[in-house]
This record gives sequence, C-alpha cells and structure tokens, in this order.
Amino acid sequence: MTPPAIKSGETPRKAPKVPPGAEISQRYAEPQGAGGETHQVAGKGVATLTTQQGIPVADDQNSLKQGARGPILLEDAHYREKIFHFDHERIPERVVHARGYGAHGFFELTESLADVTRADVLQRVGERVPAFVRFSTVAGNKGSFDLARDVRGFAVKLYTNEGNWDLVGNNIPVFFIQDPIKFPDLVHAAKPEPDREFPQAQTAHDNFWDFISLTPESMHMIMWTMSDRAIPRSYRFMEGFGVHTFRLLDADGNSTFVKFHWKPRLRLQSVVWNEAVKINGADPDFHRRDLWDAIEAGDFPAWDLGVQLFNQDFADKFDFDVFDPTKLIPEEILPVRTIGRLVLDRVVDNFFAETEQVAFCTQNVPPGIDFSNDPLLQGRNFSYLDTQLKRLGGPNFTHIPINSPRCPMAHFQQDGHMAMRNPKGRVNYEPNSWGPQMGGPREDPVRGFRSFVEVNGEPKQRLRAESFADHYSQARQFYISQTPIEQKHIGDALVFELSKVERPDIRVRVVSHLLNIDQELAQTVANGLGAVLPKPAQAAMPTRHDLDPSPALSIVVNGPEGFAGRKLGILVTDGTDASLFDALVEAVTAAGGTYEVIAPRIGGVTLSNGEGLAAKHMIDGGPSVLFDAVAVIPSMNGAHVLAADAPSRDFVSDAFAHCKFLGLSEGGTALMTAAGLGEKLDEACIGLDAPGKASQFIEACAPLRFWQRELSVDLDAKPARPRNGKRKSK
Repeated sequence: MTPPAIKSGETPRKAPKVPPGAEISQRYAEPQGAGGETHQVAGKGVATLTTQQGIPVADDQNSLKQGARGPILLEDAHYREKIFHFDHERIPERVVHARGYGAHGFFELTESLADVTRADVLQRVGERVPAFVRFSTVAGNKGSFDLARDVRGFAVKLYTNEGNWDLVGNNIPVFFIQDPIKFPDLVHAAKPEPDREFPQAQTAHDNFWDFISLTPESMHMIMWTMSDRAIPRSYRFMEGFGVHTFRLLDADGNSTFVKFHWKPRLRLQSVVWNEAVKINGADPDFHRRDLWDAIEAGDFPAWDLGVQLFNQDFADKFDFDVFDPTKLIPEEILPVRTIGRLVLDRVVDNFFAETEQVAFCTQNVPPGIDFSNDPLLQGRNFSYLDTQLKRLGGPNFTHIPINSPRCPMAHFQQDGHMAMRNPKGRVNYEPNSWGPQMGGPREDPVRGFRSFVEVNGEPKQRLRAESFADHYSQARQFYISQTPIEQKHIGDALVFELSKVERPDIRVRVVSHLLNIDQELAQTVANGLGAVLPKPAQAAMPTRHDLDPSPALSIVVNGPEGFAGRKLGILVTDGTDASLFDALVEAVTAAGGTYEVIAPRIGGVTLSNGEGLAAKHMIDGGPSVLFDAVAVIPSMNGAHVLAADAPSRDFVSDAFAHCKFLGLSEGGTALMTAAGLGEKLDEACIGLDAPGKASQFIEACAPLRFWQRELSVDLDAKPARPRNGKRKSK
C-alpha cells in the first residue's frame, strides 16, 4: 500500500477540505516557545508569491512529481523557471562551487561489477580510463579562501569507452534539502547578504540560519557542516560521496541500487577552527598549493571507489527512504565494497582551459548506470545542463577539449555558438534513406542507453513522501558517532556561527531544533549564546534513540596510521645541530612525509658543522599552522634571540594550542618556556636531545593530534560523551 504523503515539516494528518483554487502552501510553522514569528502565507498585508509572468504560486516547497516518491515532471513550469533563473544568476562564474581546483589522473577497476551492470567501465579488472577531478568550496566566490567552513565539491569525470561519466559529489554524503525547488533559496540564504555583499564564503549570518531554522530537513547536514568535515586539512585527506541513490542495470534491465563512495588511501584529517582562520591569513590557497605540490613531487593522491549495493527488498525494509538525499545508509549496516581506485598524477596545463571550463552534468552516465527517483537528483539532472548554456556560452561546450569524450562520437547536432565541428556531408537528420555510407549514425538498441522500466500510476501532486519526514534521527546518529573532541568541535562551531547572527529569535529557533538531536548539545550551545533553553521544535516524526553509533562517520576513528603524505615544519637558527637536522630529514622521508625549513631569514642559517641551509619560509611567513607537526631545534643562542620575537613565540604557541606533536631540542624547550608553556609540556612534546630520537618522534606523530591537550587549554572545554551516548563520569 502506498504510504500517505505529507508536506515537508508537517505532522501527518488528514488534509483539510478547501475550496478549489484556495489551496495554500504552508511552510514550517514556528515551534511553540521557540521564539520568532510564524511563517506567513498570502493574506491581508502579505504579497502573493508569483512567477516572473505574474502567475500566483500555490506551493513553493515541493516540485511536481508523479506520486509522492515518483520522478519530477517536466511540466512543472514554476520549478523550471525558478531553477532556470537561478542557474543564470552569475556571469561567467559558477553560482556555487566557484572556487575550485582540478587535476588529471586515471581510474582503474579492481573488482568487476559485471554481475550487476553492463556499464563498460565496470567490467574488466585492471582496465584504466582517464579521469579529471575538480575539488571546490560551495559558498565563496572565485577569490575566496580555501579553508572556509563549507561543504567541499568532489566532482569526477571519467572518460569511458561509452561516453563521459560525471559523478558529481561532495565530501559529505547527505544534503541540506530534499526537493530541488528549494535549492535557489538555500544558496541565496547561504551566500553573502544581498544588500551588503558580506560575509564572503561564510554561513555565519542571519539569512542562512533563518532559512535553516525554518527547514528542519537540514539538521542532519548541519551536524556535518558544523563538524570538522567542513574544514578538511587537504583534498587528499577527505572522502567523496555521490550523495544520491543511483541504479545499476544489467543487460536484461534488472536493477540494483547503488551509492558511491570515494575513500582516501591516506585516510581522513581535518584542521581545527582557530587553525583554519590562521591558515586563511597565511596562505589562502592552502588546499590548491597542497594538491599541486603533492602531484609535482610524485606523491600522487589516491582514493578507492566503493559501492553500497542493495535491492528493492533492502530499500523497503531500511529505516529511512533511500530516495531521501538527507539520509545515508550506515556502513555498519551495508558495508562499502571496494571496486576501483582513482589516482591523480598530472596537474593541468592551463587553469582556465581545464579547471575553469570543465562542465559536469549529473545526467552524464554511461549505459548500465541509471537514476533513482531521488527528487534532488532529478532536479540536478535538469539544472546542470541548463547551467552550462550560460556559463560556457552555448550548447557546444563539449567541443572544449576538457569536456570532450575520448570515445568516438556521432550525431546530427550542428551549428550554434562556438561550434568547432559539424556533421560532414549532405545528411543532418534521422531517419533518412541514404544508406550506411552517407546516412550517418543510427540507433543501437543493444549498446545504447536504456532507462529502468518502472510502472508508476501515482497521481501528479506537489507533495513530500511521509517517508521523508524524519529530520532528526540521523542527525542524532551522526552526533553520537563522533568522539568527545569531535562533539566539542560541533558545539564550538554552532556557538561561533550563531554568535554572528544578530536576531535572537533565529538563534533560539536553531537551539529548539538541537533539542531534538541531543539535549546536552542544545544546552552547550544555549549556554555559549547566553540564551534560555527553549522548548523543542515541533517534529513531524519523533527522534529515534535506538540507532547505533556509526564509527565510519568519525574522522578521528578513521584518521591516519602514519606520517605518510604529511608535512613536518623544522624551525632552525644559526648553530642548529646539523646531525639532528639530518636525522629528522631522514626519518620523515622514510615515513613517506615531507618537510620544510623555517628560519629567521629566508636566506637560511649556518648549521653547527658550518654548512649553510636554505629556508623555505621566514618565521613571519611560515607559521606552524601550515604543518602537520613541528620540530623546534634552534641552538641555545638562537633560542635566546627567538624568545624576544613575537612571531617565533606564536609559532610554538599555535602548534601547542592546535594539539600538534612538537619535537624539541634544548633550545626548543627554552623557546617554549619563553612563550609561557614551560610548565604545560605534555607527552606530545617530545625531547630531541640526540639524533637517535628523530625516528621516535616521527613515529609518535602518527595520530597528528594530541586531543587531550585541548580539554586542558580551552576555556569552554568540558567532559563530553563517548560514542555510546553516555557521559563519562568524573
């Protein structure tokens, strides 16, 4: 039996009878006691929402679908106009994902999926196809900084033997909204406020949180964006997700559902917020530089492609709707099966020609891959192609080399702006009777793309499926899956973001939603804002407390296992012990890491053996935030000089505050004392009193952070609950 449908945010109930034409679209009503005003509908003193043609709009919350869980219909003129206008708001910069960076590489299949799909790229183990990947931030413009707290785009273009496959994903597996008709509103709210055009690349402002506080379906995504997932240390250390549920089709048209995952071989790593702020000041191109340097050094970034495969029976029995883009399937319930690897081994020749002009379209899938009825995916399939028309000047953007398939192409499309090639000969139409030599290409019923055959007799309506109505349970599951330090960071991020919101009622509304996720998180945020705890927001469905924590959702649990791919900063002065320096270089290189030298002058120093050593950074331009760990090995005379230098004291103070491992010579310990940290040294401050200690120090750096330190140096720190959801006793 088809479940009843409700509008997003409403409590399931029998629809009231209204006169024909008098229907209204009610947005989320203000929770009792949460503060602020109830969202208004058209009436006395309130303008009626219309299209650009002046046609009154009855429902601005839901796109027109064939049944509550069916596909979006092309006849939805309001959605098409809204997304059409949104897609063309920026010239020529992308409306979202404007700041990006890309690289070339290859995808290699390591396990065949021939049993479930006829997609050529997923058939033969060991076969490679070219790839281009573009990483990005979402909210900022092209000139914004890399370490914004933001979602990261993870868009992959595979040039397969049967056309381009664009897996256009993010580093977070869920999204803010369930229906694409709300995408323009989401992005408008997140972007700089239009009257003042700030803040740039930040969501810490009234408009964003006003929208979020009225959109409870966003709360799962908010837990992710307020976590350390939104401030990754490097593109190389973050996951990628296809977000949506797709289908795989075999030669007989049988369907298997699939979710796609990219897992970094160097595992996960983030930065802390104070560190991100300082990195943006020291090097706003930090992520770009990191990717470029790694590839140029031959340390090629790599990810495993994993899939979660399931059938209709699993989908029917799963606790949540697999078509809901605000939900995920925990890996502990449905393990990720590794089927391939992605390696980036070549930087671009020209940023504009490749990274800037690359065009990703979610509907670009080869035969054997198909779409589900995820409404957000359906909307993206329309929007992405439409976007390229404006951004790249016309319909011929596949003539640009970065977008051209590497397999043979044959069609009758011709002319248009920037056409670089046209069909040859007399015939430019089909069907025709000119025969195989002159008549041009023909359909191929066997190899050609076919959609999954699905019977849908549902009525066309603007509704959300009732199965989409649980907005808090997985948000809670994500939160309790974090380690105590990660939970602390989520609370810190919420307090920071909401502290920039000027309207108290918006802040309180957000806290009312947090009460449906975790009582103590809500209390922490309320305390940080100096607010009284409100009543919980009204929930369309009650929060489930029986979902188990998912360790796969924690960065700390899935952190690095060594120093490979990481960078050591070595602070030196004249007279630094040459043998100790050489031992550090040897140890970090053996571990697969890199190093950079920081000195009082860019010209470098003279080591204890009389040899000169060039520096990569002077202290003022090479703060410790740029490195994963630091070795502070000045001579005693050098330490005395550095003790009077504020940037030198900041170098060690920041490294300590950001919970990094520090290797300290005698002079390094003296500098720590001068910075007021002499009495606070802990087990992650490791003595380097002899060259033999260098390898021990690098081995100790494997976790990259000594998180216990933060609980002792942060004013707001307090014991947090472990992942089983229970607070530790004192």
